[in-house]
Amino acid sequence: MPSWLPSIPYPPPDQPGYWDPVTSTLQWCEEDYYATYYSAEIINTLTNLMFIYLAYKGVKSCKNQGHDTVFEVAYFGYFLVGFGSFMFHTTLKYPWQLVDELNMIYTTCLMAYASLSYSRPATHQVALGLFLLAFCAAITLYYHYLQDPVFHQTVYAFLTLFIVLRSLYSMEFSLRPSLRQTEERHRLERVRKGLPVMTKEEQDYENKRDMEILRTMWFFVVFGVSIFLAGFGIWNLDNQYCSTLRKWRRELGMPWGFFLEGHGWWHLMAGIGAYFYILWAIHLRHVLNGDQEHFRLVWDRFFQLPEVVRISDPPSKEKNCSGAINGSLENGHANGNTKKTK
Repeated sequence: MPSWLPSIPYPPPDQPGYWDPVTSTLQWCEEDYYATYYSAEIINTLTNLMFIYLAYKGVKSCKNQGHDTVFEVAYFGYFLVGFGSFMFHTTLKYPWQLVDELNMIYTTCLMAYASLSYSRPATHQVALGLFLLAFCAAITLYYHYLQDPVFHQTVYAFLTLFIVLRSLYSMEFSLRPSLRQTEERHRLERVRKGLPVMTKEEQDYENKRDMEILRTMWFFVVFGVSIFLAGFGIWNLDNQYCSTLRKWRRELGMPWGFFLEGHGWWHLMAGIGAYFYILWAIHLRHVLNGDQEHFRLVWDRFFQLPEVVRISDPPSKEKNCSGAINGSLENGHANGNTKKTK
């Protein structure tokens, strides 16, 4: 440790704490109660404030910009993930561990409902909702019985992968001209069949506009997934080299040792990655509604939060707030993409 860099030495290990004894089935690499008597893992606790702050910003944006209600519900689930993790790492109690981990499953199931129910008949939406409720109940009971974190992590990973791939499918078929069959050769084929068509200029304008939107959305996908996976990688280094990291932290002293808390970095990076995913989903929903002329995904500066902003008022129409991210695709065409241009 450089002599010119001031630091506070860590106390001896195995400090007593307010929430003793530990009842959780998981124990992290951060030492317990070394910084305060009232929080078992202070860095793992405080880094969850990222979720709480971004959830507040997300709900505020939904209200100000007129996004569908389902995304306010999604941000509330996002908040509960952060709050549950905050309390879990503070107390290391098993009930808060369940709140932390199961909220991740519940919020992902909400996004699955949003993905699969959009544009479906009401009976299909009810059946899907009942199925996902039963699925969540079964996961809750089985995980409480099994108490194996690997089971939770596996279910969460498969649900997240499904949702991302399903959304990517809808994004591509909603925006890419070759997939939604709006290239010039498709227009000429419809002309030959005597079907109603746009003019070449209108079609070219929409194709160019939507390809620009597609490039922006792919950037958000790649950035969000990359930062999420990078955080997961750092967390795994924390698990693999815990004894070495604890030694280095004690050599550095506080607060410099805080920067070697890998699970805390996971919280920050997973929070940002999930926030980017919800923004992407909001923008995709407007595309599926045919409102891409009226909303824009804006990220002016790197250290400023991105946002989906309303640049003009979309035509008044019935909003299906129980649906969400992805539209049903029929005959290779996405909902709402036959709208006339300026």
